[in-house]
Amino acid sequence: MHLKTYRTSILLGVTFTVLLSTFWFLPQLAFIIFISLLLQLLLTPLVDRLECHLNRGLAAAIVLGTFLLICLGLVLLVSSTFIPTFTRFVTDFPQITEKLQQMPLIHDNAYLTDEFEQFWLELKAASVDALKSSLTVLLSIFSKFIDMVIILFVTFYLLKDGDDIKVYLASLFPTRDYSRVLALFNRILSALRTYICSQLVICCLTATVVFLYYTARSLPYASVFAMVSGISEFVPVLGPTVASIFGILLTATVDPWIAIQTAGFYLILTQVNHNAVYPTLIGKSLNLHPVAIILGIILGGEVLGAAGMFLAVPFIVICKLVIEDIYKDRMETIKKLRASRWLSKEKHEDK
Repeated sequence: MHLKTYRTSILLGVTFTVLLSTFWFLPQLAFIIFISLLLQLLLTPLVDRLECHLNRGLAAAIVLGTFLLICLGLVLLVSSTFIPTFTRFVTDFPQITEKLQQMPLIHDNAYLTDEFEQFWLELKAASVDALKSSLTVLLSIFSKFIDMVIILFVTFYLLKDGDDIKVYLASLFPTRDYSRVLALFNRILSALRTYICSQLVICCLTATVVFLYYTARSLPYASVFAMVSGISEFVPVLGPTVASIFGILLTATVDPWIAIQTAGFYLILTQVNHNAVYPTLIGKSLNLHPVAIILGIILGGEVLGAAGMFLAVPFIVICKLVIEDIYKDRMETIKKLRASRWLSKEKHEDK
């Protein structure tokens, strides 16, 4: 087999490897591009609809401006409830841990007491590290005025000229494979849009349901648990599990029976999300095995911390689609070569 036959596949593999490696070597630049691409994927359908009545540049500016105003309103609304509750939660955290250690099942058993104390210290350390990493990521994106301005400008031009940029990038590959590369770009963008939009919907639904449950049961820190549960959905499989354990343990300080009920609530919520909401929103478009997701999240966390855990699934989706495209092209090339050899042999025998 000549390498020239697989030139496009090699170029695709090298290109996406270089692009993904920028998150390791140039994390600030790569993250700005990723956030801009995320916003572009979310807002493009609205710009496409508005373009029927307005110039695309103007449509992109109106949609982006409206989106920023909505985000600002939501931040102000959530902050008015979340910040006071979170402050109280941080203040009460030492008393909460003491109550957990004084529970009969744990306090009366020396082995369980030692094990629980060690586990709780590790959990607190992990929680603090995760919180610091998350806050660092959020601050690095949104608190730096220059970075935010850059993100807005890049998003605007992606909304305005995204199709032209996509066509230009596809034209850089060999001409005979232009349609193949363009189709691959479209599949990647479509899969990412499906994943991102679905995750946002699931995060909002989960946060709302958890907030209503804690409020209806008159449990403390409702907005904190809602925020934790919502954000945890961005880390599939592992995130909801950790959030559930976190909620169950802390409600145990109020009443063990309520903790059991809360465990049932989280179990039902998780089952509904994974068996009804996820299939409805995402369907089989991503087709990722849970083991691949878990291993990807662990690897992403080791490489990039909290940001890596959030980006793990999009990375896996991109790699999966590129590998599938390369494999499909290889199978088609082998099939064509076999067919051409068979025809040549047949012609030779006829002579």
